[in-house]
Amino acid sequence: MAKKSTSDSVAPLPDGLVRGHDGKVRCWWQGGHPDYVAYHDDEWGQPVDDDFRLFEKICLEGFQSGLSWLTILRKRENFRKAFRHFDFNKVARFGEKDVERLLQDAGIVRHRGKILSTINNASRARELVSEFGSLSRYFWKFEPAPASRPKSFDLASLRALPKTSESIALSKDLKKRGWSFVGPTTCYAFMQAMGMVNDHLEGCAVRSVVDKARQRFRKRGTQDRSLPDEVVGDVG
Repeated sequence: MAKKSTSDSVAPLPDGLVRGHDGKVRCWWQGGHPDYVAYHDDEWGQPVDDDFRLFEKICLEGFQSGLSWLTILRKRENFRKAFRHFDFNKVARFGEKDVERLLQDAGIVRHRGKILSTINNASRARELVSEFGSLSRYFWKFEPAPASRPKSFDLASLRALPKTSESIALSKDLKKRGWSFVGPTTCYAFMQAMGMVNDHLEGCAVRSVVDKARQRFRKRGTQDRSLPDEVVGDVG
């Protein structure tokens, strides 16, 4: 009797997981694209506390609205150049000439509303830093408590989370502060990207890596997960 091939002997993977050419099991959404695989393995879900990176992530999630994230990812270096590496202190000073320059930049998404939103949000980011000391201290206040997260995390659990009570609260609070293009779904995508939650599926090789990174991050003692009372009252 002929021996079964190695591929024949490998058990099927649960929905939402795929095995790459390197044998590594990953979430399906990276699609095997090299740049997307690198983003999935090395960045998505890793906790971030650098203010400029946080501003970049929330702005790019706004630009992504209506588009694929892969499109934004492949234009990210162009975005960084166009928006001064998302130094919100510099972006807040952009004027009409900068808007026209950006509208002529084929390397980014040339959407006037999103460009104006990024400039507006830069000023609002400066206000948050003035109030909270950093964007990191503000954003990490919205980290979900472990008890509010799914007990097991499969594809069905992920699809049930286009937004959460915490992302709704973050969206409402940002909008009250004058931010735009920060709806609850966009805010949840931001929370996934900056590591406030770990939404790699169970069975994905990166999930445990991100869990360990989040544990180390919390042990640094820089987070205060308690939400301001006025924000808690807005959840729902």
